[in-house]
Amino acid sequence: MQRRHLATFALLLAAATTAFAQSPDWKTIRIAVEGAYPPFSEVGPDGKIKGFDIDIANALCADLKAQCTFVQQEFDGMIPGLNARKFDAIIASMSITEERKRSVAFSDKYYATPARLIAKKGTGLVPTPDGMKGKRIGVQRSTTHDRFATETFKDSEIVRYTGQDQVFLDLQSGRLDAVLLDQVAANLGFLQRPAGKDFGVIGPVYTDPKYFGIGAGVAMRKGDTQLQARINQAIKDIRTDGTYQKIAKQYFDFDVYNGR
Repeated sequence: MQRRHLATFALLLAAATTAFAQSPDWKTIRIAVEGAYPPFSEVGPDGKIKGFDIDIANALCADLKAQCTFVQQEFDGMIPGLNARKFDAIIASMSITEERKRSVAFSDKYYATPARLIAKKGTGLVPTPDGMKGKRIGVQRSTTHDRFATETFKDSEIVRYTGQDQVFLDLQSGRLDAVLLDQVAANLGFLQRPAGKDFGVIGPVYTDPKYFGIGAGVAMRKGDTQLQARINQAIKDIRTDGTYQKIAKQYFDFDVYNGR
C-alpha cells in the first residue's frame, strides 16, 4: 500500500512539474540580444549594451511586469540557442520570414525597414547580378541579407561574418566591394559616422517578402504560446500609450514601424 501511495505521489509530482514547465508565469524572461548592430544594438563605451532593440525590450518587459535578463549572443547562434532553452526570446532585429517560422514562433512586427547595398563612392559598380559578377559582397551570416545575396548575386563571392561591425571594417579596408544590410543600420550605423564618409548606397531598395519577411519581430519557441500572446499585447500597449514613439524618436526621424 505504501508503495502504491509513493507511486501515486510520484505521478502527481511529475504531472505538476510538467504542467509548470508548459505554463510558466513568465515573471522572469531571458532575452537574447546581439550588441553589434547599431543603432539597434551595440555595446557602449561603458560596456553596457544599448540601442533601439534594447530600449524596446525594456519597454516590453516593463509592460509585462517581468524581470528580464539579457544574454549577449552572436546572431547566427540565436535560433539554435533559443530552441536549446538557453534563453526564452530573441530581440535582435530578426526578420519574420516563412523559413524562420518553421523553427520558431514570432510576435507581431515591431519595426520594418528595407535592405540596401553600400559601396565606396566613385567605384562605378553596377548593382545587378551581371554587374556584380566576381565582386566580393559582405553579409552577416544567417541573416535575410545572407540568403538574398547568395540567391541573387550567384556569380559574386559572398563573404560571411559573425558581426556587422566586422563587415564594415573589411569594406573600409577594401577587402570587400560592397555590403548588403538593413538600410537603417547602413545609414545610422556606418554612412553617417566618420568611418562611412567615403561610402554610399547603390542600387534599388530591396523589400521582397520572400527574403525579408514582413518586418522584425520577437522570436520565441513554438510551444510558448502564452508568452507569444503576452508579448503581442505588450507591443500593442507600448504603441498605444506612446512609449514606442518616444523610444523611436531617440533614434529615427521617420516612422520605423511602417518602414516600407
